[in-house]
Amino acid sequence: MNSNNSANMVISATKQWLNDIIIGLNFCPFAKKEFVNDTIHYHSSKETQIKIALHEFIEQCRYLQTHDELETTLIVYNEGFRNFERYLDLVDYANDLLVSQGFEGVFQLASMHPEYCFDGENFDDASNFTNRSPYPLLHIIREASMEKVLSIYNQPEKIPEENIILANKKGSTYFQQTLARIHHQYPQK
Repeated sequence: MNSNNSANMVISATKQWLNDIIIGLNFCPFAKKEFVNDTIHYHSSKETQIKIALHEFIEQCRYLQTHDELETTLIVYNEGFRNFERYLDLVDYANDLLVSQGFEGVFQLASMHPEYCFDGENFDDASNFTNRSPYPLLHIIREASMEKVLSIYNQPEKIPEENIILANKKGSTYFQQTLARIHHQYPQK
């Protein structure tokens, strides 16, 4: 499979995950509008090295900054950052770069990873699936837009807690099967 087909499969798998889990279970009550309106920019990354990935991350911040028609960006890593600890290093450096490059208060990051595990939780705990995606990704969010939607959403601070309750009701097996189906439907190689 050539790199374009591989990138297309990764993006298609990510879109399916958004539709089935994030929107389907309402883990992010703000995602559906952007998904339906096609205001999400999907960037497939082949980077595997932190320094190069950080350069690409800042390029994506600049891209989003100059494209007002887009609400958010998902950088999806095709091959890189499969190791969760290494991925967390990327997230930390990317957050530092937001500050040093003048994007603090403009953008914020959300992180999703196939091996996402909340601190203190067992790896197989269903709550981890609120942040598990088919591929490692960085989600660049416009802070002004987030503040706007949070101001009109009733009790937004309860969203993570409600997501964990729902994830526990669904159970780990549900999420494992859903992610396996997505990977089978959109094989990368």
